[in-house]
Amino acid sequence: MSTTREQPIFSTRAHVFQIDPATKRNWIPASKHALTVSYFYDATRNVYRIISVGGTKAIINSTITPNMTFTKTSQKFGQWADSRANTVYGLGFASEQHLSQFAEKFQEVKEAARLAREKSQDKTELTNPALNITSHQVLPSPIISSNGPGEDKLFRSQSADVEITTEKERLKKMLSEGSVSEVQWEAEFFSLQDNNNKLVAALHEANANVDQWKKQLAAYQEETETLRQRVAELESQGAHDSSSENNKEELSQTLEELELLIKAKDEEIQMLKSQKCGPWEAEAEREETLQKLQARNAELERRLHLAEQTLAETLAEREKIQNEVTKVAEIMDVKIFELSEIRQGLAKLVESN
Repeated sequence: MSTTREQPIFSTRAHVFQIDPATKRNWIPASKHALTVSYFYDATRNVYRIISVGGTKAIINSTITPNMTFTKTSQKFGQWADSRANTVYGLGFASEQHLSQFAEKFQEVKEAARLAREKSQDKTELTNPALNITSHQVLPSPIISSNGPGEDKLFRSQSADVEITTEKERLKKMLSEGSVSEVQWEAEFFSLQDNNNKLVAALHEANANVDQWKKQLAAYQEETETLRQRVAELESQGAHDSSSENNKEELSQTLEELELLIKAKDEEIQMLKSQKCGPWEAEAEREETLQKLQARNAELERRLHLAEQTLAETLAEREKIQNEVTKVAEIMDVKIFELSEIRQGLAKLVESN
């Protein structure tokens, strides 16, 4: 094929088949993968050809003639017979649209080949001197002898016509005997292969997403465990705060006991005053008792002030802890919601797979 005089006018990709020459019923794949199938136009010879090359071998080399017909046998498969190559070619396309485009181009090229043949015949008639006859001339009928050359030419022409007609009938019979269902199955098989490749690619992508989701889920679980530990610590601090409240109650009870003791001592002082004893001894004992009571009161006031200060600090710390617990609870709610969404996504992905 000369690349200078022949140029591609349309190209597509399809799975190429040829009819089995032995059975004339089954299709034989020309290659394992889809090939480029192109329409070529030879400007020098004014002819159109369909060409497909697999490696260094020409799989299809079919010259289009006006007598050829491209037939759609299914939504994605079409075929045509080439009497010169003595075979039938079949093409399995990836979609119905590709098949329709190829069929339309086949019809266009076929019409162009017909016009080119008529134009060539017109030129032949104009350049042939025997046909340059005026309208008023009448040519005599040729005299054909029984054994002359005219009879031999007529016989050879009739033989050629009979041979072409026989070849056409044979090709039509071969096409009619072809198993249309097998063609459809083979075309569907290649379509299923393409769909399977797409599904495998989608499955690999889904597996990658699952791995990513698993890592994210593990990170969320680790963070949730950290938050749980923090909540446990805060709860233990809350328990410590309750013990501080118990200490306050004990201090209050002790203070009440001391007040009762003071009251009892005052009553004892009054009783001592009423007794008949020396005024100096009673006064000395009273002063000693008062000093003890004042020291006891000071100690109690100091302990009470310390307890109140501790209680205030504990309440502030408890309020801070409650705020932290609330914040942690909100974060845990968000994380739990995200975890539920991830689990739902994983479940849907497992169901789809």
